[in-house]
Amino acid sequence: MRPCRPITRVPHTAVFLSPLTDQMPAALLHNLKHNLVLHERTVFVCVLIESVPRVPQEDRVEVQALGRSFFRVFVRYGFMEDPDLPAALAVCAAQGLALDPQQVSYFLSRETILPTANGSGMALWRERLFEFLFRNASSAANYFRLPPARVVEMGSRVML
Repeated sequence: MRPCRPITRVPHTAVFLSPLTDQMPAALLHNLKHNLVLHERTVFVCVLIESVPRVPQEDRVEVQALGRSFFRVFVRYGFMEDPDLPAALAVCAAQGLALDPQQVSYFLSRETILPTANGSGMALWRERLFEFLFRNASSAANYFRLPPARVVEMGSRVML
């Protein structure tokens, strides 16, 4: 059995987008597995689209300190709004989480869809259609207006 060694913490802030609040984002697990590091500050962001046209600015962001420089941030938008995540995260300072935009890296999970090899899944034409639509969907980085030079995509391959 290998002895446990502490995980190296590196400077700056890592922001991981995650639709789920009860699971670790896949990008964090990939980053730990391949790079063996955590950033000195780690922020899990969950974006919620509410069933109202617009969310008031004072209700946009909720910051939760999780301890050991980990934070969870809920960002709320109305269904008529265009998300701008860097702008929303800028107001986190009022709740004790000041983020320097030049020191933030946004980590995104990116899946590549592969058709099943033995044909045990959906009909092959449906798999190909799903793969095509998935591949041509707009990226989360564009949708949330993330600065291109600050985005890191951690990928995995998923069989249908």
